[in-house]
Amino acid sequence: MGTADSTKLGDLAAAQGLQRVHILAWRDLDDVEAGGSEVHAAEIARRWAEAGIDVLVRTSHAQGQLPEVTRDGYRVVRRRGRHLVFLDAPLQELARRGGRRDGLLEVWNGLPFFAPLWARGRRATFVHHVHADMWRQVMSPGLARLGEVLELRVAPRAYQGTRILTPSPSSRQLIIDRLGLPAANVTAVANGIHQRFRPGGTRSPHPLVVAVGRLVPHKRFDMLVRAAHETRREVPDLELLIAGEGYERRRIEQVIDELGAEGWVHLLGRVSDEDLVELYRRAWVLGAASSIEGWGMTVTEAAACGTPAVATRSAGHVDVVDDGRTGLLASDAELAGALTTVLRDPAERARLGAGALARSEAYTWDRTALAVLQGVAGLLPR
Repeated sequence: MGTADSTKLGDLAAAQGLQRVHILAWRDLDDVEAGGSEVHAAEIARRWAEAGIDVLVRTSHAQGQLPEVTRDGYRVVRRRGRHLVFLDAPLQELARRGGRRDGLLEVWNGLPFFAPLWARGRRATFVHHVHADMWRQVMSPGLARLGEVLELRVAPRAYQGTRILTPSPSSRQLIIDRLGLPAANVTAVANGIHQRFRPGGTRSPHPLVVAVGRLVPHKRFDMLVRAAHETRREVPDLELLIAGEGYERRRIEQVIDELGAEGWVHLLGRVSDEDLVELYRRAWVLGAASSIEGWGMTVTEAAACGTPAVATRSAGHVDVVDDGRTGLLASDAELAGALTTVLRDPAERARLGAGALARSEAYTWDRTALAVLQGVAGLLPR
């Protein structure tokens, strides 16, 4: 973070008396299943710490990791499992273990920590997206129903007076419509893009589609594989690389086997930051088939490398893809055709890539960190 940005954050924190801020999050960045939500919390915590704020992040156990660490200037306390953390973290806060706090940022990831019921003082809640139908994709019918009731019916009653932050206008509208929270209390605060994502390297000599994310149902990598298979009728030398890990891997492998696509679809697993940048730079297009996203972080990361996206017309994607300018939005049935259009037309691909790069310059984590701190301080307009 630049000196000027750090000064803005530091001045705001000092003026508002926010010298110690705690963050409650379901998972930590070092968790093997960490995704965009965890990156978001880590980027904000680092910038707050650089500005002189004492930041404590409470989260669940991360496999193979120490229970307490200091990362990038902020403290991380990992206690309890994936479910008990929602009970343990509030109890730890009530007992003031970890010291007093001046402000609280709660990350509502499917289930909240119900901060309005126990936390006094300044606070805000960050909701990346409404899970809704996702419960049925990942849980048994009974547990899915419980999750839906807690998220859609029980929790919203407690958050009627809480400042809610979310990454995109489409996520904001879903929060208003599905959770029934007051529109005046819900603010869209765009995600940033790490500075490592920038143009460079060399494009693949053959058509290359890259997709990135956790291998979970709502990402619909199986549908992307099928769309790419259809696209190969027009673009026979197409290659699809999927970076990420998750419990849907076996199902995706079954689709690859079914289509006889072993020679041109490759599951890379989790890749390093450096390899991810290289993937975006080599790709002709970023493919994204998610049914819902809070933002679509992989789309903007690829854009910052000058790579356009072909994405499903869903929440999150509609905010980060300017259809026809930075990439193409498509219905499920149109996805293969949209991929074909971009892959077969070099002039169109170059135009969309330039548009994506230009738009990506508006997104910085410094701006995100400042806006979220303003939300905690109660300074965002209602």
